[in-house]
Amino acid sequence: MNPSTERITALDYARAWAIFGMIIVNYKLAMQAENDGAAWLRAIAGLFEGRASALFVILAGIGVSLMCAKARISMDKELIRHKRNSLLRRSAFLLATGLLLLLLGWTADILHYYAVFMLIASALITVSDNKILGLFAGTLLLSQIFLLVFDYSKGWDSSFHTYLDFWTINGFIRNLTLNGFHPIFPWACFFLFGMWMGRKRWMDRENQPKLLLYALSGTVILEVLSYLLINLTSSVLDKDSASFLFSTKPMPPTLFYVLSSTCSSLAIIAISLLVVNRFRDSLLTKAIIRTGQLSLSHYIGHVIIGLGFLEALDYLENGNLAFAVTYACAYFAAAILFSYAWRTRMQRGPVELLMRKIT
Repeated sequence: MNPSTERITALDYARAWAIFGMIIVNYKLAMQAENDGAAWLRAIAGLFEGRASALFVILAGIGVSLMCAKARISMDKELIRHKRNSLLRRSAFLLATGLLLLLLGWTADILHYYAVFMLIASALITVSDNKILGLFAGTLLLSQIFLLVFDYSKGWDSSFHTYLDFWTINGFIRNLTLNGFHPIFPWACFFLFGMWMGRKRWMDRENQPKLLLYALSGTVILEVLSYLLINLTSSVLDKDSASFLFSTKPMPPTLFYVLSSTCSSLAIIAISLLVVNRFRDSLLTKAIIRTGQLSLSHYIGHVIIGLGFLEALDYLENGNLAFAVTYACAYFAAAILFSYAWRTRMQRGPVELLMRKIT
């Protein structure tokens, strides 16, 4: 397997685990089971909150960089135009798909945010690595300023489950940019970092152990620093205010959350690279890679099929965390089996095939 193919398959492997984490988080949310269950189960389920989706977005940024590498290096105007148009068409497809899920009642959709990320990517194909890193830093800084000057709770109900004025112009823009589940400020940071990462050699085999070491170290340092700052400032601020400023939870998305989630995502990517390098001939590894290759189909399927099935049984909002996690694991196992069988016969997943034909 050549290095380029090896990287792509490892990214698919990581993407499958990102989907798994998103399924757990989304099923827990949809079943209103956040506060149910034993402390250890809540802690395990909580590990995926904001982390799986951050990994998903970083992988999208890396994928776009790899897709546009030839155009960027050659500076061929025709090839650049072709890639830009392809990204714009993908943006339109993702926006339409995301809005459809929203209309069906899935308020935690990430695809309409992805549509904006594709627009960003189309404008940055030929931008230098340093400028992309600068945009990452600038977006992160602006996001923290917005958190301080903007009422983050505006538009939300008291449970932060329902966005009351989502289908108004002001509400939609506010949700999209500032305080939705994955707002552009700061979630574009993950995508921008992924674009930068995709241009570097950190994923080369000789750099993978260092990437894992740095990523794990960064995660631990940021988590410890967040914990210390919350406890030290609680004597001056109240506990909620300290958490609002220094927490690594996804809502509100603080600087510590963005940096810690970026580091943990890089750790998963590094582990995926090492696993695929060593176990690429394993049947299970191949099946998980194929699951990642159908990630868009599985994202839509876990909402329409997985949650739709529970809603048909009138068992959706059951509030049972153990059931939510078990159901998520069962759905993911079924997704692995489906992916392996589907890719044996077809080159792309059903939704991926539709998107390719359209875009």
